[in-house]
Parts: sequence; C-alpha cells; structure tokens
Amino acid sequence: MALRYDAGEVITAMVTPFNKDLTINFDDLEKLTQHLIDNGSDAVLVAGTTGESPTLTHEEELEILKVVKNVVQNKAKLFVGAGSNCTKTAIEQSKKVEKIGVDAILTVVPYYNKPSQAGLISHFTQIAQNVNLPILLYNIPGRTGINMLPATIATIAEKNPNIFGVKQSNGDLDQVSEIIAQSPSDFSVFSGDDSLTLPMMSLGAKGVVSVASHIIGKEIKQMIRLFKLGKVNEATALHLKLYPIFKKIFMAPNPTPIKAALAKKGFISDIVRSPLVTLTEEQKSELFSVLQI
Repeated sequence: MALRYDAGEVITAMVTPFNKDLTINFDDLEKLTQHLIDNGSDAVLVAGTTGESPTLTHEEELEILKVVKNVVQNKAKLFVGAGSNCTKTAIEQSKKVEKIGVDAILTVVPYYNKPSQAGLISHFTQIAQNVNLPILLYNIPGRTGINMLPATIATIAEKNPNIFGVKQSNGDLDQVSEIIAQSPSDFSVFSGDDSLTLPMMSLGAKGVVSVASHIIGKEIKQMIRLFKLGKVNEATALHLKLYPIFKKIFMAPNPTPIKAALAKKGFISDIVRSPLVTLTEEQKSELFSVLQI
C-alpha cells in the first residue's frame, strides 16, 4: 500500500547557527542548508528541538523558514516544527507556516501541562482539522513528561488522514512494534534516535529524523539503503561503525555536541542560547576523538 505521504528516509533536524551576539547567522544557515541537501538529507526540519526552538521567538522561526525555503527550492522537502503545549498556538503557527509554504509540519506532544491520552487525541485532531498540510507527530516523553501510547497514536492516525506518521523518541522498541501493529498500514514511523534507526527499521520504521546526519548524512543514507536492499549484514556493520558517533553527539544536551562538531568542521560557530552552554574543552576532545576530526 502507498504511504499517506513519502517524507523520504533521512530527515535532518537542523541546528540554528548564531552570531556572537546570539542573533541568527543567516549566512551560515544558508550554507548549512545546502550542505545538508548535498549530503543525504531527503528533508530538512527547521525550528525543532535541535534548532533550539524553546529559545526562538515565533517571528524568528518564520525568518529561518523563509531563508531555508529559498535555499531548498525543490532539492529537498522542507519541514518545520510548529508544535506547542497550547492547542490554539499550535494551530496559529501551523497556519502561518502553511502560508509561507512548507511540505509538512512536525508537532510535538504538549509538554509541561501533561494532558491525558484523550487530551492528546483532541489536541492533534484539532490541529489536523485546521491545517491543510501533512503532519508528523512527535512523541518524546523525556522532554514532554508524558508518553503518547500506541493505541492513542493509532486512533489519531485513523481519525486524521493528513497525519502521516510519528517521530518516535522514547527508546522502547516494544512500543514501536505496537504502534506499527495497531496503526493503519500507510502510516509511517520514524526513529527519533540515530542509534535506533536500524533496529527500528527492522520492525518496519521508514527512516530517521536525524541529528548525526549533519556530519554523516551520506553514511546514514547508505546504511538505510543497504538494509532496504536486503544487505542486512552490511547495514549492521555500518551501524556498528557509526554507533559511537550516534552516542557521542548526545553526550551533552542536544544540540550542543553537534554544534561543536560542525564548528570543528568549519560550518558554523558552536554558540548556543542560554540555558544551554557550550562543551568544555575536555568534552570537545572526547567528542572529536570519536569523530576523528
């Protein structure tokens, strides 16, 4: 059966480059976008957690979106994080990005206010009914405080055909099995953790919303393609080779390590907005030794 929406295999959750005065560095943003397009990203996601969305204003998010859209053209898909723990705000922001023109939106489980499973169904259904865009759910209990259960995801998917998939980020492979078993067959599951991409694909996931693809996008793409071609042993060998990198880029709060790696490679600075802080020199040495840069 055809997918509700083909988002590709590698969606990169892009960092937001900053200047020393903490304003957005739009020159670096353009260069980084082109780098991602050239190195395995089927879609670029702006204003997600990796883009430090908690410290971006909604106006800044729209500015970022416009700049990235101009670079992307038709060379990759363009996604934007438009979620909120306020349903009304999520709908309003989703409508704004829809007017600018994007391929899909990512909308996260409401954080801090901890709604019930019925509340989640209501929240996402309201967004889906007010937006004419493909929507990717985002389940990340470690950041939101609640876990959207497989039955809830299945119900949301059945009620809302424009909700095409879920970014699943809780490390529970049993839950991945349950989501895929209970949801419509045209619904897509994406790994929200680079290190679980291959294990989740073995259960039927379609790909990954990746952070590591900033620096090893081609390798991640190759691993996925090998698996899809039935070359499981080769895919596994590549996974094991990349695994130390997958883990080290989360050695400190995301996106601090990946920004340090990108800075070392000369793409952007490693500046993050408070309350995040840059890596210590000791942490950088540890990270760069694994990345071999």
